Amino acid sequence: MSTIFNALHELRFGPAREIMNEEPPAIPPPPSRGGDSLFHCGDPELDLHWLFNFMTSSEDVPRFKKKSIRLQKHTETERLMGMSDDVDVFFFAAIMRLFLDVMTDKYASYVAIKGMRVFQQDKRELMYEHILRYALYLARDKHGCIALNEIITDLDDPDYRNQLLDIVANNALLLSNDAYGNFVVQHVLKLRDYRCTRNIADNLRGHCVELSFKKYGSYIVERLLEVGDSVMELVVMDLLACKREMLMRLARSEYGNFVVCKALGLTNEILTADLYCGLVRKLMPYRHLLHRSPGSKIAAILDSMHVPN
Repeated sequence: MSTIFNALHELRFGPAREIMNEEPPAIPPPPSRGGDSLFHCGDPELDLHWLFNFMTSSEDVPRFKKKSIRLQKHTETERLMGMSDDVDVFFFAAIMRLFLDVMTDKYASYVAIKGMRVFQQDKRELMYEHILRYALYLARDKHGCIALNEIITDLDDPDYRNQLLDIVANNALLLSNDAYGNFVVQHVLKLRDYRCTRNIADNLRGHCVELSFKKYGSYIVERLLEVGDSVMELVVMDLLACKREMLMRLARSEYGNFVVCKALGLTNEILTADLYCGLVRKLMPYRHLLHRSPGSKIAAILDSMHVPN
């Protein structure tokens, strides 16, 4: 049991974001029996009881603000989870009390993710409910987006998994334009869940061109193109719907040129002649300008093709 106190001694959390309505009273630390440890008082049972109450006390929570931490310590902490009901109860209560602080912490989030793998079903379901409630917040956080992607990958409950994927799909435009949220959309597209992918495509309809001008947005559009079938058609129709001048600008832009090039390659490869010819006809009048774009393959594609008027 001493390992848990050594590991948690370096954990520091900020003031808890209010998730529970009731505030428990502040719990004073137990008497120390020597040494400078914040937790250890010589009685493991007393240590565990006091630490459980201490971590759920809002008045003392600032003392847990993380300043520096070693991943090794978190690994040791994670190993304790699932070993006994008492330890799991302690961790579960601490995670739920400090849910957003834990889930948006670079290292502490690993502890929560481990909990979702080893806790009893009733505890996991309560954590899933919190994930659904705060999914958009986590998706737009620097470390929260990484934790959310891990959870999406691990979720084995089909109902909660589909609900979480729906949240991402229904908010695809918001997340695709976010510095961190776009990584969640990209991750979900990698799962190749066709229903979710189609929903993402539907929610990005009419916005594929503007996303293609952006670094991470262009990655999302390229992944949709790679799906093929009706999803690819939806993206290409977006490209064809914009004015010729806009499509030319996109084809010459730093990131958009990869989208246009991929659209030309995929529509040609799978013999979608109408889409392919539509793109070529729109771009052909600007072939001379495209030759001036360093590294772009679009001009070469146009040079190799003859499309009837």
